[in-house]
Amino acid sequence: MQSYTIGQAARLLGVSPDTARRWADAGRVATHRDETGRRLIDGRDLAAFSVELAGSGSTEEGTSHTSARNAFPGIVTAIKLGDVAAQVDIQAGPHRLVSLLTREAVEELGLEVGMEATARVKSTNVHIDRS
Repeated sequence: MQSYTIGQAARLLGVSPDTARRWADAGRVATHRDETGRRLIDGRDLAAFSVELAGSGSTEEGTSHTSARNAFPGIVTAIKLGDVAAQVDIQAGPHRLVSLLTREAVEELGLEVGMEATARVKSTNVHIDRS
């Protein structure tokens, strides 16, 4: 049976390694140690815990619920508003990402130049999450 380290489990659960470690320390998910002393979680235990966690609605604060996994946290560098559509530019490290979205979406998110935001890329679409 496959086992997962605390870090791997955290990635799969969408939380920080510290959160996964606290859950293990509290006995919410069973762990065992390998021959080198690393704490591991059996795959079946992790699967059951992930179902329990999803049912409880518990997630780490600030975690967004989205199917777009390619996230680029950055800063909004430009916003061009039209009557209906808008263009938002985000600089994420060396990457410039541009998203075309509705003006209404920009206003609902409260996007402004200079604020933190995350561009999420799925296929050819760029989604913007407010940080």
